[in-house]
This record gives sequence, C-alpha cells and structure tokens, in this order.
Amino acid sequence: MKEPGINGVIMGLIKPQVKNEWGNLKEIIVGTTHGAQVPTVGDKCLHCIDYAHLSDEEFKNRPSGPYPKKVMEEMEQDLNEIARTLENLGVKVHRPDNKDFSEPIKTDNWTVDGYYNYCPRDSMLVINDKVIATPMTLRHRSNEAETCKPLFAASSWVEAPKPKLLDSIYQREDLSRPTLLDGEPVFDAANVIKHNNDLLYLVSNTGNKTGAEWLERYCKENFGEEYNVHLAENVYAYIHIDTTFVFLREGLVLLNPTRVNQFNLPDFLHDFDKIWAPEPFATQVLDDWCPASPWLGMNILPINSKLCMVEEHQTMLMKELKRFGIESVPVKMRHSRTFSGGPHCVTLDVVREDD
Repeated sequence: MKEPGINGVIMGLIKPQVKNEWGNLKEIIVGTTHGAQVPTVGDKCLHCIDYAHLSDEEFKNRPSGPYPKKVMEEMEQDLNEIARTLENLGVKVHRPDNKDFSEPIKTDNWTVDGYYNYCPRDSMLVINDKVIATPMTLRHRSNEAETCKPLFAASSWVEAPKPKLLDSIYQREDLSRPTLLDGEPVFDAANVIKHNNDLLYLVSNTGNKTGAEWLERYCKENFGEEYNVHLAENVYAYIHIDTTFVFLREGLVLLNPTRVNQFNLPDFLHDFDKIWAPEPFATQVLDDWCPASPWLGMNILPINSKLCMVEEHQTMLMKELKRFGIESVPVKMRHSRTFSGGPHCVTLDVVREDD
C-alpha cells in the first residue's frame, strides 16, 4: 500500500491558483530526498553561489556526492510526515518524480551533475494560474523543475528564458556584493514572495536585477499593469528571501532583525505591521555539510492567515506568532539545515483560495 501523497502519486493534473502567501491552502507539492547529492562537479558557478565564503582549497575539499544514507532516510521520513500532516489538515499533497541527480546536465558551454528535489520552492514560481519554471542560478539545478512538470496542466506551465550561465555572470572578487552579476535574467523562484499584486524580490546571489525586470514585464503583460515587483536590495546577499521576509496575511510581515533595518526596508513595506523574528533555535547540522544558517528557523509555511507550519524547536517564534493571532503546527525536520530547507523551502503551494 502506498503512503498518502508519497512517491509521485498523481490525483489529477494541478490547475494552479495562488495570489498570495496566506490564502487557504488547498494543494501543495512536498519535496523528496530521493537521489539527493551535493554536486561533484566543483565549477565557478557552484563556488560563487553556494560556497562563496570558502577559499579555493576549502572548496576543493568540501563534501560532495550522495548525502549519508541515514541522514537521507531520516529526512525523507520527516518529509513524509509533513505530507501526512498537511493531508490531515485537508490539503491535497503531490510529490515530484524520483530522479538520479548524478546524471550529467550538458550545454554547449558546460557539463555538471545535479543536486536534488528537496526544495520545489526554489525552481517554480506560482502566480495566479501559471507556474513559472524560473531561470535558476545554479547550473546544477537548471533542469530541476522538469520532474514536477507532469503534475501540471499543460496550459499552466511557463518556461522562463533559459540563461546561458557562462562563467562571466559570476564573481568572487568582491563578496560585499552579490556574486551573481547582471547581463541576462537569472533568479530562483525562492527569491520571490507574493502579496497579491505586489511581488517582493530579493536581489542576491540567486537573483539579479535583470531577472526582476523580466518578471515584472511578464506579470504586467499576462496579469495586468497593476502588478509590480519591489526590490529588496542590500538586505541579504547569500541566497533566498524566505529566511528574511515572510508575508503572513495582508499587511503583516515577519522580518529578520539581523538583516532588515530602517535603512534597507523596502518602501513597499513601511506601512505594514511587523513581527520581528526572535533569535532562532539552532538545530543540529552534519559537520561540513551545512550551508544554512540558524535563521532557517523562520522559514515557515502559512496554511492560512491564522495557522502556520513551523519547525518544532522554534518555540519562541511560535509564541510571537500567537501574539498576532497565528497558531502553529510544529513539525520535525531533523536535518533541515544540512539539506538547506525548512517548511517553506520543502513545499510549493500550488492552489490557495481566498482567506
């Protein structure tokens, strides 16, 4: 007997519909650790994006290949339990197809191996009735969204222009600025969060301004001139937005106090009610395998405007959310920092209804 919502069980094609981060959650994709590995091909792209802080020698000696078997099994158990928890809340759960990520990914300019399907949030951006396979920053993840494409109705699937990802678009000479340069649209879907017609876009190592410009043009042409992409600049250069900003309901945002301040807060957010995230509980890590900071603890998944899924050790954050009328569903994620993904990262909400 198959586990509920596990192993790519498809209960009809998804017809996406998502306007914001807090509408009543109806359908979702939950990631998997099947086939997960740290890329063995250590090129300039991987060094600049995921390991910019490492010297050449340290990068050369970093762990690579499949994650330890026990760690993968335990994290998969936790993902399966997240799927069951969501189903018990009335949410329909989908899972990506399994894939061998050791297989080469080739273009005319480079050849690399892959990463994983642990974080569907990173490769696909759902806006209204479209799911955009975004022009991802890492060569190693450039075809990751393809494992989820069969889940969606064909009319909903949009392929952003594929970037060339040449060496010239990456830099490590000045780590005070993003290691991803401009020149062609490049961004991970997890650089973007939605507040109805307003999208907040983090300019970082995984999202350049050219990518934001492409996204705004696409939204205005396909959804209406009222759509705007607001930049979060000089806030957090490393990677994704959802350990720095989280929309919880209309006009309410959760902020990382170590990164956001009065000088870099996007103008769009000035009149919002604000929750300043408390110091997170630093969950366990596997030595030398961990690129994620303890602030992954604020990576939470809104189920609706009054309920969020939160990693079970983040009790201070749960108390703070409760002060604003938001209850929490705690979940176990034993190796979330080792795999670089909390409840928001490892899921992709594909259908929400108005709250």
